[in-house]
Amino acid sequence: MIKDYDPTEVILDSIADGVFTVDSEWRITSFNRAAEEITGILRKDAIGQRCSDIFHASICESDCALRETFETNRQIVNRSAFIIDAGGDKIPISISTAILKDKAGNAIGGVETFRDLSTIEELRRELEKKYSFHDIISKNSDMLRIFDILPSVAESESTVLIEGETGTGKELIARALHNLSHRKDRPFVAVNCGALPDTLLESELFGYKAGAFTDARTDKPGRFALADTGTIFLDEIADISPALQVKLLRVIQERTYEPLGATESVDADVRIVVATNKNLDKLVKSGSFREDLFYRINVIRIKLPPLRERKEDIPLLIDHFIRRFSNLKKKPITGISPAALAVLINHDYPGNIRELENIIEHAFVLCRKTTIDTIDLPENLKPEDVKPLTIPTSIDDLEKTYILDALKRHNWNRKETATELGMHKTTLWRNMKKLGIHSS
Repeated sequence: MIKDYDPTEVILDSIADGVFTVDSEWRITSFNRAAEEITGILRKDAIGQRCSDIFHASICESDCALRETFETNRQIVNRSAFIIDAGGDKIPISISTAILKDKAGNAIGGVETFRDLSTIEELRRELEKKYSFHDIISKNSDMLRIFDILPSVAESESTVLIEGETGTGKELIARALHNLSHRKDRPFVAVNCGALPDTLLESELFGYKAGAFTDARTDKPGRFALADTGTIFLDEIADISPALQVKLLRVIQERTYEPLGATESVDADVRIVVATNKNLDKLVKSGSFREDLFYRINVIRIKLPPLRERKEDIPLLIDHFIRRFSNLKKKPITGISPAALAVLINHDYPGNIRELENIIEHAFVLCRKTTIDTIDLPENLKPEDVKPLTIPTSIDDLEKTYILDALKRHNWNRKETATELGMHKTTLWRNMKKLGIHSS
């Protein structure tokens, strides 16, 4: 014979998430079995205690989700936080809250559900490890193919051309090539060729001798000299003038160059990696980029896809930036709301990964909670209408939801449903009548 239990307790214990309720004095009035398992605290020890004394959560002092729900009369859904369990371990959780009301609609307390994210956190770390390659994060198929060939490319001494829009991570690829090569313990020198006028760029690349021009009182080594035995990365290669293109061609062909004012050539023992955000094929056809230089740098060509073509990477990148800024800015922000994530996934990112990074940094400045929401995003990204998510607002709602789910699983067979819920079928029938559940 099946023992007849209190239906509320049975329902709460059938829920996989931790659930507890509090009264108006913040004292715990119910504490389900999953809450016991997640926290390591027995129900009998939790009942009657203040919730902050039980959970020691990261948001209890300054960002209590239940308190916010009471103050704003709005539910909280899937807010990230962590608690300290009975063993002193830090447990990542997501929290949802609602106000409990009596039949007259008066607030009598609150309900909070929390989900243990430890397994998800471990999976996240495994996924990032799987999809991380020398500080580059991606699970996009085109990017994974690039990851596959980089070790072989790095072993060679061939010049590499990296193409991609601004902000796609061209320098990260260049650094990965360097770090995978036998030159990894030697210098890596990056030069933005589009940031300097031609006269300054030449002296910056090749250096100069004392007396080469006014104010040149001493010798100054150029970037090629500083990168000796290492790797030099020439970004925005398409922006250099035709005259400087000739000098760069000589370096690549003969591996020698002459500093300004010098009478002798200097050997250039460097690996050369170049990058551009422009279409060099079109520039060659138009005559603005030398064809012979193009063929010299186009030995191995790597094309990086823009972020709008690898949107499956956006959640991975957001998670990466959140953890990085959390450490840098010492703010306990641990996640992003589903609504904000949807906004970011639907954005086109003309600035690519760099733009996404800036968006997350912007959110960190404004965010006052532990989860980034749409209100924390830049104005141009905020949706005009965000539909709020809903969760049950009372124990009766919770009970109705889980009885309905159980009935549907058993094709409305009350005997099988009652057995699953651990109650007598007559008790189930009474609860169905009380909650307004009608047989299909």
